[in-house]
Amino acid sequence: MSRITRLVTVALLNAALGAGLVAVGLAAHSLGVLAAGGDYLADAAAIGVSLLAITLSRRPPSPGHPAGYPHATAYAALLNATALLAVAAVVGIAAGRRLVAGGGHVHGLPVLIASGAAALTMLGAGLILHGDADQEDDSEGDRANMRAVLLDTLADSATAASVAASGAIILAAPALSWLDPAVALVIALVIGYHAARLVRDVVRTLRGSRAHQQARAG
Repeated sequence: MSRITRLVTVALLNAALGAGLVAVGLAAHSLGVLAAGGDYLADAAAIGVSLLAITLSRRPPSPGHPAGYPHATAYAALLNATALLAVAAVVGIAAGRRLVAGGGHVHGLPVLIASGAAALTMLGAGLILHGDADQEDDSEGDRANMRAVLLDTLADSATAASVAASGAIILAAPALSWLDPAVALVIALVIGYHAARLVRDVVRTLRGSRAHQQARAG
């Protein structure tokens, strides 16, 4: 399976799951499921950016771009990580507000079923992407771009599993509906932490590449 095919497959899975989770989240009054659904839809768009970057990076040099697009995939990774930070911030704020105002009633069964299915699906998507990891002819930007997509996919699986677990607890004890925004807040913090580390790594890669180019030019 080619890299493009892997990314397209995962993008379609994210889009389908995102739409389904948003619908379930609204019906079940679950912030955790809504957050996961919104994240999946953002991921589908982010993978689209990654596909565009890969296409650009493979273009031959032209008069307008004599060096080609060597940093396209690195910038795609940076954009994807920045989008993750934005999603984490929105989810974190919404979860904090719901915790302060009260969790409200959350329907545990649809949360458990939908999130459990999403966790397994994203785990499978992570295995698809992992089979393409660190090819020998990859540039640093390519590795960062694919690592961003793989990291996000595995984080999505962990996120859905956490939401499913909270759904099971709420199903058994409805009074614990506050766990839904609490789990959403923890998820936002974890995603934000890993996204910030990825931004740091990509920035270091870009700076190192520029320093190397300047040294060669000098």
